[in-house]
Amino acid sequence: MTAGGFFSAAPDAALAALFVPFETGELPLPADGRVLFLRARAGVRLREMAQPGWLCEQGFLPFADELGRSGLRVGEAAAEEKFPLVLLLPPRQRDEARALFARALTHVAPVGTLLAAMPNAEGAKSGEADLAQLAGAVRHLSKHKCRVFWCTPLPERIDQSLLAAWLALDAPRAIADGYVSRPGLFAWDRIDRASALLAEHLPADLHGRVADLGAGYGYLSTQVMARCPHVTAIDLYEAEARALEPARLNLARAQRECGRDVAVALHWHDVTRGLAQRYDAIVSNPPFHQGRADLPELGRAFIVSAAEALLPDGRLLMVANRHLPYEAVLASRFHEVRTLVVQEGFKVIEAVGVRG
Repeated sequence: MTAGGFFSAAPDAALAALFVPFETGELPLPADGRVLFLRARAGVRLREMAQPGWLCEQGFLPFADELGRSGLRVGEAAAEEKFPLVLLLPPRQRDEARALFARALTHVAPVGTLLAAMPNAEGAKSGEADLAQLAGAVRHLSKHKCRVFWCTPLPERIDQSLLAAWLALDAPRAIADGYVSRPGLFAWDRIDRASALLAEHLPADLHGRVADLGAGYGYLSTQVMARCPHVTAIDLYEAEARALEPARLNLARAQRECGRDVAVALHWHDVTRGLAQRYDAIVSNPPFHQGRADLPELGRAFIVSAAEALLPDGRLLMVANRHLPYEAVLASRFHEVRTLVVQEGFKVIEAVGVRG
């Protein structure tokens, strides 16, 4: 199953609500057809509305790929580029959302419009209040259990000091134990307990080239470097582009501290589509949900990709919530599967010997 199958369900309600002001005539589409859509998601309504001048930005690779498959232009706006209309689907995490509001404002042309939509259950009222605090008067409507809100920001009404402060919210920042991360990443402001449990049970005899699948801000890779002195190369695979810079910084620090030369490569990549390299070992705390819903098929796809990328005598070390049913796919792909520990609702599993 491809990643598109796992992630293709768009946020239909918010995406549909986003276009209601155009349907009701409260907002016009820009005459020049130029629109920037931040955190864009593919969907029927977007395909109906989009024109060649629309630019869709999406840092999560499966979603970006889906936009491309829909025939939409995907990329990143230049720093000084302005648009008469900027669309935004803000995230739930408030610091990340505030940084996106601020960035969106920097791309709005004079007398242009910034338009956002959020589900009511995911902080829509707070999102609207934040935009109003930053940019002045905001209009809104409600549809599909979402709040749609927009403004035509006047330069004199924009709080410039707040704009600068909120733009800085997306910069990598220090969290626990010397790591850096940024808002909105998985377990962004702490060391994830499941990953820490796997790190505690990493075999010291891991060697050669290792891959970290779904690496986030790089915690597990730094632990491999610190705990496994025979590892000579680490490849990090992560689908969220915003995680790569914190991961790079964390791996650079870990390399300085371990005092040996370990080749490091970071890949913006959808693991469920397979890996091009072969590895002596793979470590992973695979994602297992989309939004709030469990999606164990995603973790199983990580296991399949890992098995296909390991050398015949390679080892997979992974951690998962105790209830997730991974044992059958592990047994079908490896000769030996054993649970190293079950603790705090998590299980650490080692799988050895890839089946032909």
